[in-house]
Parts: sequence; structure tokens; C-alpha cells
Amino acid sequence: MENNKVTIHDIAKELNIDSSTVSRALSNSDRVTQKTKDKVNAKAFELGYQRNLLASNLRNNKSNTIGVIVPRISRHFFSSAIAGIEETAYDAGYNVTICQSLEQFDREQKIIQSLSANRVDGILISISMETKDNAILQTFKNSGRPIIFFDRHIDIPQISTILIDDFQGGFDATEHLILQGCRKIAHFSGPQNLEIYKNRFKGYIAALEKHKIPLNEDLIISSKLMEADGIENVKKLLSLNIPIDGIFSSNDTAAISALQYLKQQGFKIPEDIAIVGFSNEPISSVIEPSLTTIDQPGFDMGKIATNLLLTQIKDKQGQTEPENIVLKPVLIQRNSSKKLS
Repeated sequence: MENNKVTIHDIAKELNIDSSTVSRALSNSDRVTQKTKDKVNAKAFELGYQRNLLASNLRNNKSNTIGVIVPRISRHFFSSAIAGIEETAYDAGYNVTICQSLEQFDREQKIIQSLSANRVDGILISISMETKDNAILQTFKNSGRPIIFFDRHIDIPQISTILIDDFQGGFDATEHLILQGCRKIAHFSGPQNLEIYKNRFKGYIAALEKHKIPLNEDLIISSKLMEADGIENVKKLLSLNIPIDGIFSSNDTAAISALQYLKQQGFKIPEDIAIVGFSNEPISSVIEPSLTTIDQPGFDMGKIATNLLLTQIKDKQGQTEPENIVLKPVLIQRNSSKKLS
């Protein structure tokens, strides 16, 4: 008997029972005894039977799969979040389909369409830097399947979000530089259509205001915060001939490339310019000097987001109220900013 042609009828014939009983046993129905289930599952395994999950999912209108969309899996924060998502989903009997938008809105749209067509039960998403429109996400939500935003979000009513307190993180990073004696502090910001970068920027402003340091808008540079952007941003700063003594970057990637470029130009870090990043990438602790940064609890965020999504998936009546959960950031002090002992 060829494995790919084994059917429930073959199993029924081998065991001399009805095919409907086999079907119920394979579906773990309460109408079949555990003894029969064990017998059927053992024979199915012996014969090499494979369930047609797609057909089963179409019948049940449930795939036991959740979709996850992140900008880049290579970023430590997102890989940590995915680890938390997968562990939680696996424990609950769900599969996970992981996709990356690569910071492209068009790609993100196609991924959402594909996940929807494949009948995922819900989506966890951290949106791309280009995302401004929410129409396709609204359509998915209107189909009765839940969406949860984590880390990066766009405003859609009645959708839960799991975020870090980006305002507090931006404030803590900037105030730390001020307490180290910095007064001309530049800020590398991400695209201002994203709430996370808007809020980190607001935190930067609030720390300057608290310590009565005038805001110089020339010291605020917005970019996609890639490695090349960190170098270009710091070149712009140096061309201004303003004696900057601190940089708060909204991510570690741009902070690290700026740090390395400044070292190549003969600047001492932190004596000449102190630097703070955001996200606590693994490389941040091993570069020289090690990078002061804001830690984001990616694994915890992934677990919380998944538990929230699974609760909403199981809530067929739509009774679950949306939640907005905010996690606390933690400043990790390292050598790139320690001017004062």
C-alpha cells in the first residue's frame, strides 16, 4: 500500500471498524473511546496515513496557525519576540508562519493577503517603516479574525497593542547623557509616521526641557536607521561645526555605525562624544567601547502578545475587550556614555 494513497477507509478495513469511527478517532472526538483512538492512531502511523489538514481546516474554518509579520528577522529584538511567540503558540497546539516585510509596505500587504488566503486564525504584526495605510489590516479584522500589534503599530480602533514605553526609554536615554555632562545632544530619529520613533523623540525633548537645555533642531536627523544611515547622520552633524558631545540614537544599528565612524575620525568615545542606542542588540555589549542602550524585552513581549491573540481567537462571540499593554524599558549603562564615575 503506497503511503500517499492511504485513506481512512484503508485504516477501517485493517481494523474491521466503520470509517466514520476512524474519522472521529483521528479528530480526537469525545464520541470515541481512548482505547479506540490509540488503536486507530497506531494503525494510521503504521500505514503511513497523512491527514489532509487543508481539507480539515476548510471544514472547520480553523487552521490552528497564526501568522507573524516582522520587519526583519535578523534584528535581535524581533528574533527574541519570535522565540517567545513560537514557545507560547507551540504549548497551545498552534503552528506559526513567520514572514518579514523587509520594511516594505507593498511586501507587507502581499503577506497579509497570503496569510488571509491561507486562513490563519490571527495575525501578530510589527509594521514596516513605510506603513501608513491600514485598509488591508482593517479588512482582515472585519473577517472576524484578530490582529495584535507588537512594538510598532498603526491606529486601528479595537485592536490590542503590546508596546514598550518608548517615551520613557527616550527620556531615560537622553537624561542619562545629560547627567554625564552632555549639553549638545543630537538625536537620530526614525520615520515619524511610526509611533515608536515619535515617542522616543518626545522623550528626548522632555529630558532636554526638564534640564532646561535649549532644543537645536539642526541636531535632529531622521532616517531609516540602517548601518549606512548612522554614518551619514554623523557626517551631517560634523559638517554643522556644532560641538556635539552626545548622541541618542533610536536604534543600536545606527548608533554603532556612528560610533565606529567617529573612532576612525579620531574622536574618543565617550570623552569627546557619548553615545546611547536603543534595543540592546547582542553586538552592543561586545563592541569597543560597549554601547549604552535601552533594553527591550522581546521574548516577554512575544509571549504576552501570543497569549492575548489566542484568547481572542478562542472568543467566538467577540466579547474580549482590546488591551493596550505597555512594558517598562531598562537603561543598560555601558562604556560608550560613562563620562563621569
